[in-house]
Amino acid sequence: MERKMRMDDKRLTAQLAMERLQPFIGKWKTKGTIVLPTGAEVRLDADDTYEWLPGGYFLIHHVNGLMGEDEVKAIEIIGFHEDDDMYVTTSYDNRGVVANYKAQLHERDWTIIGSTERFRGSFGEDGRTLAGVWELAGDGAEWKKWMDIVLTKY
Repeated sequence: MERKMRMDDKRLTAQLAMERLQPFIGKWKTKGTIVLPTGAEVRLDADDTYEWLPGGYFLIHHVNGLMGEDEVKAIEIIGFHEDDDMYVTTSYDNRGVVANYKAQLHERDWTIIGSTERFRGSFGEDGRTLAGVWELAGDGAEWKKWMDIVLTKY
């Protein structure tokens, strides 16, 4: 017997997918090293906070930090797109940049994919760290290391 899909079925799928992001919830200290186009390196120091938008369908990520001497403030909204079976994120920052990404969580591995930026990282065994590497592809083809980061939950 074929079962008809109810309107709630899609919501349940999105909600279950979002529940998998529970390990992000909380406050994190982010440290890292950024490789500038010149090859010089600068520090990344930030505080990141992840919280649920009421209803549980979206995760809100607040960033407050320094990339070298440049202040970075951003808000990212993370949701789930059922048709692609992927997380979707949009980030808005204090420089006026809006960036869209797709993301996947496979066990402890978190991957973010954008047109010219990508991140690959993993949660530690205890779920209190997330370490990974951001890469840039200015031409969209050749990926180069941009920054190493470690987020530690506090």
